[in-house]
This record gives sequence, structure tokens and C-alpha cells, in this order.
Amino acid sequence: MSEENTNLFEEENLGKNYDSRLMKRLLKYAKPYRLFFAISIILLFATTITDLSGPLIMKKVIDGYLYGYTKPLTATMAGPNEKSIDGKKFTQVDDVKNINADNIYSIVYRGKNAYLVTGYVQSGTNTEVSIIKNPSDGTLILKTKDGSFPARSLTKDEIKILRAQDISSVKFFGLLFIGIIVLGFVLNFLQISLLSYTSQTIIFNMRMEIFSHIQKLPLQFFDKNPVGRLVTRVINDTENLNEMYTNVLVNLVKDIFILVGISIIMLSLNYKLALIVLGVLPVVAIAAGIFRIKIRSIYRSVRVLLAKINTSMYENISGMRIIQVFGREKENYKKFEEINTSYYKAGMKEIVAFGLFRPLNDLISALCLSVLLWFAGGDVISGTLQFGVMFAFVNYITMFFQPINDLSEKYNILQSSMASSERIFLILDTSAEEDDGNDLPDIKNIKGDIEFKNVWFAYNNEEWVLRDVSFKVPKGKTVAIVGATGAGKTSIINLINRLYEIQKGEISIDGINVKSISKKSLRKLMSVVLQDVFLFGGTIKDNIKLNNDISDEAVIRASQNVNAHKFIEKFDNMYDEEVKERGATLSAGQRQLLAFARALAYNPSILILDEATANIDTETEQLIQDALKKITKNRTTIVIAHRLSTIQHADMIVVLHKGKIRETGTHQELLSKKGMYFNLYNLQYKNGNE
Repeated sequence: MSEENTNLFEEENLGKNYDSRLMKRLLKYAKPYRLFFAISIILLFATTITDLSGPLIMKKVIDGYLYGYTKPLTATMAGPNEKSIDGKKFTQVDDVKNINADNIYSIVYRGKNAYLVTGYVQSGTNTEVSIIKNPSDGTLILKTKDGSFPARSLTKDEIKILRAQDISSVKFFGLLFIGIIVLGFVLNFLQISLLSYTSQTIIFNMRMEIFSHIQKLPLQFFDKNPVGRLVTRVINDTENLNEMYTNVLVNLVKDIFILVGISIIMLSLNYKLALIVLGVLPVVAIAAGIFRIKIRSIYRSVRVLLAKINTSMYENISGMRIIQVFGREKENYKKFEEINTSYYKAGMKEIVAFGLFRPLNDLISALCLSVLLWFAGGDVISGTLQFGVMFAFVNYITMFFQPINDLSEKYNILQSSMASSERIFLILDTSAEEDDGNDLPDIKNIKGDIEFKNVWFAYNNEEWVLRDVSFKVPKGKTVAIVGATGAGKTSIINLINRLYEIQKGEISIDGINVKSISKKSLRKLMSVVLQDVFLFGGTIKDNIKLNNDISDEAVIRASQNVNAHKFIEKFDNMYDEEVKERGATLSAGQRQLLAFARALAYNPSILILDEATANIDTETEQLIQDALKKITKNRTTIVIAHRLSTIQHADMIVVLHKGKIRETGTHQELLSKKGMYFNLYNLQYKNGNE
């Protein structure tokens, strides 16, 4: 596997542009839920219609009923039970062409007073009327630039009679408007809930796929990629994709639908005013284009720096003991401050970009509204434009610029999602551990004969860690491997259970090449106890079982055999005692004993101990040595040891130096040779290590 395919640390060149290939891969995750998305789009359309209908209803109410007094009236004789004025029943009409002029009336407001006028007085002349009394009979006369009309004042009750139709219609449309608002709320709630459920389900499945894939990746991948950055991929980047599925895929359609719908409605109401509003779109498009270019690079740097903060935080918290022991608080604080400052500056650039773009759109919206009022206001005053039309335009302009702002934000989310998806797919596209082996038909029949034949191994290219290594471990025997740091001892363990693959040679168990055995079957054959014991959050029992099908009795029996039961039974909850993160509340010796109990409870054919007694005190070591006699009996055991005193009773000792086997034999045989083992043994005594 190449460096480029496994190293996620350098990400500055990822996610630069919208990538249709990435989008196709993302849409594959949404494909099983296409019915839900279709329903969401239908609900979204319905919600948008309710949003767009509001100003139209208000326009209808204003022009048709609030200003209903501007319509002409006709009079008929009122029935005995009908409300009337001077015995007449008045009805609004839209056209006076075919009506007798003597049967046409108008309502004219002058200040706080209202008058019933005989004849048709257009609403545009209402500001130029005057009411005078006829000196001969004291009746009222309404004078306009078009002539004089007989008039009479109206009481409040008479106004209610004349405008009864307007009042009832206003009430009806008021209830209709409330109903549409409630319907829009319900539809919007259903749409958001369904879309959120669908998006969360997609992200849940994606996280599980990423986590499952990460568990299958070779250790080389983790050697090259910081843990904090991988956590960012699984948590932060998948959350970015959640934003895309929730706010972009479906709501992008809504924004476009709103823009198209508003444009059509405005053109149908008044095409001249509509052209004024639509004329600002090129300016908005230019501003959005500039914003898109600027925010893309800014946002990419924000994501990279956020991942670096996560990595730094993880490293500092994990290594807090070392930091405090060596007094590195100030130095680490300064280092973190540098990263945090870079992230802060990048975040401020993002805020400034948004801070300029949004007010700019608001400014354009305000200018557009001002131009509208300039042109429409005069037409309303002159009577050539209905006030309700202007009112609807004012509302639609406000609604018109909101999707434009949203589209720019959604583009930002889309760019972020592209960058996140590229990083996620970089993980998913990293080849998992190859496993061409077959499951062993019966693991219990494996005896445990291990043989290395001319094994060569390197972590990087041909920087050989093991060179032509050959040795045998007979079944039921204990073989110890010793050597200086970097000699290749731990690599041998990593190769036996195929955590890494050899480049040359062969490793076999009972004469079967380990490459022909599936890793699952192979790893069931052996238990490994490492120098640095890792404990998971949970109970002591959980950490011994590791989710394997092991009975509680077997757990207790294994703990007793390795002398761990003594300290476990002192806890209040015994085996159900909670273990803190990484076993922080347990001593190094206690953690090591739990690791031995874990290995023994597994009942392996092969036991591997990697510096398993390096971090424990002498008393605990004596307990473990006593346990080792029990757990290694009739079990193939490989011991990597730093303390040579712990391996004196091994059946064979292999001395490694710079990846090659230099000596083999028992403890006494190697001492008698006075070679490399003899020197190591004497060196430990001289340094007081024994």
C-alpha cells in the first residue's frame, strides 16, 4: 500500500471543487431511502405553496375587501327582514357599464367621516373631494374635479350594513390565512422530521461502515495516520455530510422552487415591477460568485486546522502524565496556542466573508425595495396600481432574497461536504487487510508447532527488520526471544498472528503456512499479553471476556490461576467493578494481571508474552511467575523478555541482534558459550537489574 493511499495528514489539496463522482457515491447511500426523499420533496412543495400563498391572500383582502369601499354600489328595494338604508339594499359591483347611472352609488371617506354619494366617484379622487351644504335645503354635496354629487353622511351602523360583505370576507380570509399557516407548520414539521430521520439513518449507516472498515485496516495504516485525525473523519466529517443530506439535497429544490414561484407570481401581478426586482439578479450573481471563490479556500483551511486541533488535543490528553512528569505544560500550551490561533484566524476570515456577503445581499434587497416604493408608491397614489399589489411585492421581495442567501450557504455546505466525503472515501478506499486464508475446520486439533523458515520482513520498502530468521517452537514448549531494543523481537509476534505480512520466507503452524489460514481462525489459536496493557471502558468481567463466549466461572477460574482474584474480590462490585478509561484507577501490576487472566480465559493453543513482566514490581512478578507455570503447561509459549531472570527456565532462548539470530540454546548453554547472551546477562547484573 502506497504512502499516498494511507496518509491522511496532508489534506490541503482535498475538496477544492464540486465533484460529480463524489456526489454519485454520496447519492448511493441515499438511494435506499429515495421514497422518503420523494415524500419530503412533495411535502416541501406543499409547504412552499402555503408560504407563497400568504401575500396573495393579503393582497386579495386589501384590494378586494379592506379597500372594498372604492367599488361602486347598486341599490334595490330591501325586503322586510333585510338590513337597509333608506329602505334600500346596497350591493357591490365590479363594472358599471351596463348599470343605470341613477342607480350607482359610492362610499367616500373624508377624514373620520364616511358619506354615501349618488354617482360613481373613483377612488383616485378621494383626496381631492370637499363636502359642502346645499344652501337651499341643507343637503350635502360632494365636489370633485369631475363634478358635484349628492351625498349623505353615514353612521357607524350604516357603514357596517354597507360593508357587511367586506367584513364577512375579511373574517373568512383571516380564518383561511390562519388555516394555511397551521397547515404549513404541520407540513413543515413532517417534512423536517422525515428528512432528519432519513439523514440521520444514512449517517448512522455510513459511520458504521467507516468504523467497520477501520477495524479491518492493516496496522501500517494506523502507523501513518494520527488517531485524532481519524476521529475527526468519523465524527466531524460525517456530520458535515448530515448537513448536506438535510439542508442541501432537498431544501435546494425548495429554494429554487421559491425563486421560480415568486418570479411567476410577480410577473402575473405586474410585469413592470417584476422586471425591476429581477433586474438586480445579475448583481447578486456576481456577489455570490466572488463569495463562492473566497469562502472555498477559507473553509478548506478551517477544516484542516480543526482536524489538527483534534489531533493535538487527543495527543495532549493521552500523554498528560508525561507532560506533567516532565513539566512540559507551558511548552505544550504554547504549541497548542499556535494551532488554536491559526484556527481562530481562519475562523475569523470565514466570519468576515459571511459578514460582508450577507449584509451586501441585505443592502441589495433594501435598494430593490426602495426602487419598488419609488415607482409603485406614485402609482398607488394616482390610483393606477392597487395598494394590495404593492403590499404583495414588498412581501415577495423579502422572501425573494432569503433563498438567495440560503443558496450561497448551501453552496458552502456542499463544498464542505465534498471535502469531507473525499476524506471519508479516502479511508473507505484504503485496502483492508488481505485474507485469502481458509478457516481451520477444528481449532482444537492444532498442536502448536511453530516454525520460521528464512523469514525476511520490513515495515518500509527494504529496510529489513528481520533478516533470514529461522527457528522452531515445538508444541507445548516455551521459547524466549531476547535482544537489544530494535533487534526485531516484537516484529516476530506481529508476524505470527499476521498483523503484518512477511516479504520473504514462510511461517507455519503444525506445518500449515499461516497465509493459508484465515486471520480469524489464526488469531483464535493464540492469546497475546503486551507490555502496555490496554483496558476498555466497562467492567472487569467485560475486559477479561472481550465479548467472547466465556462463562463467568471461566473468568473467575482464570483470575484465580493468575492470582488476580485476590485484588478483584476487594472491590465493592468485584468482577462487575467499573474500569475507567485505559484502566486509570488500577495499578500497572493489576492491569497486567487482568491481561494474564484475559489470555488464560481465552484458553489458547499458543500463548505470546511481549515484555509482559517489564512494568510490574517484584512481588507481582512472583505472582505472575507462579501463574506462568500453570498457564504455560502443555501450551506453546513464546516469551519476549527484557528481564533475563524471567526466562531462565525456558526450553529454548533465541538471541536476536539487528534482525538476525545470533545464538540459540538453553539458559545454561548460552551462558557457557560466553557470547552475546552472556554479555547481556552480566550487563543486567552489573546495572543492578537482577
